[in-house]
Amino acid sequence: MGVDRQLRPATQSDVAREVGVSRTLVSFAFRDAPGVSGETKQAIFDAAKRLGYRPNAAAADLARKHRSAVGLYLMDIRNEVFADILSGVRIALPQARNRLILSVSRSVDGVDPGAVDSLIEARVGIIIAATLLDSDERVRELAQIAPLVSVMRPVAGVDSVYSDDEAGARAATEHLLSLGHTRIAHLAGPNYDGHTVRRRSYEKAMRDAGMVPWTVPAHDFTQDAGQRAAAELLESADRPTAIFTHNDQFALGAREAAYAMGLAIPGDLSLVGYDNSRTGRLHGIDLTSVDLHAMELGRTAGAVAMERLDDPDAPIVDKRLTPELVVRNSTARPKRTAK
Repeated sequence: MGVDRQLRPATQSDVAREVGVSRTLVSFAFRDAPGVSGETKQAIFDAAKRLGYRPNAAAADLARKHRSAVGLYLMDIRNEVFADILSGVRIALPQARNRLILSVSRSVDGVDPGAVDSLIEARVGIIIAATLLDSDERVRELAQIAPLVSVMRPVAGVDSVYSDDEAGARAATEHLLSLGHTRIAHLAGPNYDGHTVRRRSYEKAMRDAGMVPWTVPAHDFTQDAGQRAAAELLESADRPTAIFTHNDQFALGAREAAYAMGLAIPGDLSLVGYDNSRTGRLHGIDLTSVDLHAMELGRTAGAVAMERLDDPDAPIVDKRLTPELVVRNSTARPKRTAK
């Protein structure tokens, strides 16, 4: 017997009556708990679909005294890296078991404490944060309020999943050095805890090669900020022959600044980005870039979050992925050393 949807929403009791089982069995089926046969579970799901029943995940959490919701904080959804991390997290989360609650920074520079606070207020079971710009101390404080997985930056004492930025930045810099570039500049991001490894690795690689580092910080992590910083850099009398950027957004901005000045890439300027974004891979852009495997970062972070929910007292996880330099057509030997 169906439920009049104009009067009230369907309940588990309605589904139980439709199938001819107990409400407890219906609850077990939706919680994927043992004790329900596959045939009965399918009958329950089919009846729920007919009646328009939708399980209340928040109420289920309260009944189990267990928070299954996963909060995901993204610094900038417009950046393809964070979209890929979101895709990876979704792959890792069992759909029947966990809700995913998304919160995105509203600030162009990624500094938005309210975005993480909203996940805490939503009483999620764990937060996956990609990427926090708070101090390490503040991240550890947040992890005391709600279990937290830090993505794209390691934080001591907190579950962390990240790419080896030191190795990635060194590979990018040494690639440009191997081509014969000596005036290599680095467009760096703002100076936040956990986000200066690429800068420091570039500077060390330059000094190790007997070169003088040339670091120019941008005001935030956007393409516009990269374009403005690159324009100032390229207007200098002794402009660089190559630029290594903190991310692909900066590289795309630098590309625009170079073309606005009539400079050819890679003829007049070699460019190396960091992220290996889909835009950078497009024909005609062909950006040499460091692939930090963003989707794998998300998938691994999701798996770590599931493990933490299952075992809150397990040892802290520190997972470091190995990046890969992908060489394309945005880099070449500088004109003065071309053969």
